[in-house]
This record gives sequence, structure tokens and C-alpha cells, in this order.
Amino acid sequence: MSESILTVRDLQKKFGEFEAVKKISFSVNKGEIFGLLGPNGAGKTTAISMLTGVLEPTSGTAEIGGFDLRKQLDQVKKVNGLVPQDLALYPTLSARANLEFFGRIYGLRGKDLKTRVEDVLRIVSLTDRADDPVGKYSGGMKRRVNIAAGLVHHPQLLFLDEPTVGVDPQSRNHIFDSVRRLNRERGMTIIYTSHYMEEVELLCSRVAIVDQGEIIALDTIPNLIAMLGGGVIQVGLQQVNEDLLTQLRGIKGVKQASLSQSPIAPPPADGEAKDVSPNVPTYPVVKVETLNSQEALVNIIHFFNERDIQIASLKILEPNLENVFLHLTGKKLRE
Repeated sequence: MSESILTVRDLQKKFGEFEAVKKISFSVNKGEIFGLLGPNGAGKTTAISMLTGVLEPTSGTAEIGGFDLRKQLDQVKKVNGLVPQDLALYPTLSARANLEFFGRIYGLRGKDLKTRVEDVLRIVSLTDRADDPVGKYSGGMKRRVNIAAGLVHHPQLLFLDEPTVGVDPQSRNHIFDSVRRLNRERGMTIIYTSHYMEEVELLCSRVAIVDQGEIIALDTIPNLIAMLGGGVIQVGLQQVNEDLLTQLRGIKGVKQASLSQSPIAPPPADGEAKDVSPNVPTYPVVKVETLNSQEALVNIIHFFNERDIQIASLKILEPNLENVFLHLTGKKLRE
């Protein structure tokens, strides 16, 4: 059984009446790359801010590296490394000078500080530009210095919060390579937040899907994708009742049929512009989970044709992580 480096218990954060993080619980194993996947505003950054001591939880706690977040925060901060979304760098200083500054904050001095700085510069592939002012760097290079600043004290657990936002493809690849090396060669545990599906699929062994402050699913990527079975078919209809859903559940190849929480607007007539105003009437959408999407599709169309029921829209969601998110939340990850 794997040993946990992080165990979160009912962690909650409220800002007035708004509950940004809703009593989440999960654990992360030592040596794991763990993904927090969700749209902007889902609560990922708020959760990380609590786990790194930037924000005080409203309730709940966590154990990090054997230390209690609420009672032993100084020890927790030595275990953690944080790479925030916002760049925390001094543009007139060189990368080396920035890293030396952050190293001193962690109590590093002399030869030990110099060795650590050279080490993290190698990790992010910036040794040859280490003495240039950070203000002259590209956005991607600044992100890499930001990562190095979170590594200079050699943390056991590294939080990377949206580390590739606004960077060029080459810098993204540098960041991915750094993450893999840290995990593979140094056994570092990494929690990686993103709203980019492909990054999480590429890097993470397990993923927690976060939406509106809650963890709505947590598993390995293959197991999450397996939730869709043979896929999901979304059928837009003019009217839906419980009797129709019951009949759909009895169709061969269908595992479950339910009413989606996301209705659709009717398609425009030929030559008409699409009306996206909030007053346009919408059709209900039936979400059909299938054992085999192709077999179920043929049978569903036959079912509606026999009953002369008009289909307003039809969409097949094949098994992948993007469609798992759509299936669970009723919306795309980057809507």
C-alpha cells in the first residue's frame, strides 16, 4: 500500500456567504503526479492556497508530510513548494539573483544556497541565461524561473498551479520535461492544476475533477474514461417525461437514460441567424449512457422513428477525459 504525503479532510473555504471550496477530501501518494482538473473558478487555486498556508481554511484540515496544516504550518511550509499562477519575480534582477533572494527566505546561505540555485537553473534549462534580467525574458522563460523559485528549497511536495498559462509551445515542453524529471529522478510528489485536458492526460497518474468547489470524480485516467462505458449519446427533444426515459432504459445497448441539466436552443431555420438571447426557448436533452454507442444509436433512432418523435439534436460523446467532464458537469471544460 502506497504511503500518503498529503491527506485532506473536509477542507472548506468561504468568502462571506460564498463557498469557494466545499469540504473536499482526498489523498496524494508519495512520488505521484496528481492532477486537479477543472475550469477557471472551480476552486483549484483556493484549495492550493489553503494547503500552502496562503489562505486560512474556514474549516477542515490536512496532513502534509506528517504535519497538521492548522497546527504545524511552519513545518508544512518546509515540506511544500508552491509555483503560483501569478509571476512572483523581480524584473530588474537576473534569474540567479531572484533565486538567491527566494533561497534566503528559506534560510539558505553561502555554498548551500549557491549549489541549490545552480541545481534549479539546470532543472528549468536556464543556466545559459541565468545572469540576464528577468524583465528581458519571454513569458515562457519567466514561468520557468517561477518554477525554479518554488524548487530552490528542495520541497518534498510541489504545487504547480496552472504553470503553462500564456506560454509558447516550446516553453510548455520545457515545463513538461522538468515536471517529469523532478518526479522520475528525484521522486518528487507533484500536484498539478490545469484547465487543459491534454496536460493532465500527459502528466498525471490520478486526477480529481473539480467543479464549483467540489471534487466530483477522482480516479486514474483509464478508470475515469471507463465511466462512460461505450460512450454517451445526447438527444435533444421537444418534450421528455419519465415514461419516455423508462422506455429508453430498456433499449438494447443502453445502460442508463436521464434528463441532462443543460437544455439546448432549437436550431435556426434555413437562412436565419442563430439567436443566442436568454429568452429563446430551449429543448430538454436526454443523456443516454451506452454499453455500445453504435448499437445503441441505431436502436434509439429506430425507437423515435417508430413513435414519430422528432429529434431536435443528436450528439455522440466517445470515451475520453473531455467527455467525462462534459458527462459529469453538463458543460465543456473551457466554456
